[in-house]
Amino acid sequence: MASAATVSAPSASQSTIKRTRRGMSKKNKTPRIATDEELAMDEDSALQENNRAGIVSVLEEGLESTMQPNPMVAPSSAPSAAQTAAAMAAVDENDDEMLLDTTEATNKDDSSATDGAFKPLSSAEHTSTLRSEMRRIPIPPHRMTPLKKDWVQIFVPLTEMAGLQVRMNVHRRCVEIRTSKATKETGALQKGADFLKAYALGFDVNDAIALLRMDDLYLDTFEIKDVKTLHGDHLSRAIGRIAGQDGKTKFTIENASRTRIVLADTKIHILGSFQNIKIARDAIVSLILGSPPGKVYASLRTIGARLKQRAM
Repeated sequence: MASAATVSAPSASQSTIKRTRRGMSKKNKTPRIATDEELAMDEDSALQENNRAGIVSVLEEGLESTMQPNPMVAPSSAPSAAQTAAAMAAVDENDDEMLLDTTEATNKDDSSATDGAFKPLSSAEHTSTLRSEMRRIPIPPHRMTPLKKDWVQIFVPLTEMAGLQVRMNVHRRCVEIRTSKATKETGALQKGADFLKAYALGFDVNDAIALLRMDDLYLDTFEIKDVKTLHGDHLSRAIGRIAGQDGKTKFTIENASRTRIVLADTKIHILGSFQNIKIARDAIVSLILGSPPGKVYASLRTIGARLKQRAM
């Protein structure tokens, strides 16, 4: 029985061994690794402490320098808070003045740039730009013979009224016009080109010359197929309805709308003001679509009466 008791009871040496093993296991545990956020917090705190230490050292040095007496200068008291505030205000005023000076300089530069960019052109510069402009107006073969006959009536208004230089280029079969020193209006070249184009389309010289004298005249061109697709005899009948017997219908439309009309095969050219061109075009379109001439005449009479009332 004694031997059994001795075996069951643990000895003191065994208990101490267990305790030491427990302690070793606790000590041998792996240490916890710090996260990135904790490291960043530690670095920030260290920087803040260093900055504070530097600021404190600078202040201490300034106080020591003020406390030490200078033999050459009479002792004076340390600067007060009012003096430091005044010094800071003076620095701010100097900064504001520097900013104002820079803004004024930039504004001056901008104003000078804008003034130089939008200076008005002189008369010499206007004439120099006009000298370099030139236009070529092609002449169709069927208008070459009338051009030779009416050449004097064509180049005299261009040279005297518009102040342009004109010549006939036989090889290219076109009329060339350009500006000169005698050209006074900037739109003279365009008016001359419109005049020659109207003559090339088939208008009379006396009718086309109105483009040089008046400003609100235009040319309008369209074809019969733009209104309605017609072929063969139907197309011929449409052209006959527009012209009328001995050209009576065309003359009636011209007199009622105060325009000039040229029928060139399937193309129709109208010369006149914007409103009058619209009246003549509407009448021609109604004839192409098949309406009888009597109905068109009645509508033209009413339109002519309205125009007379507006003129009065």
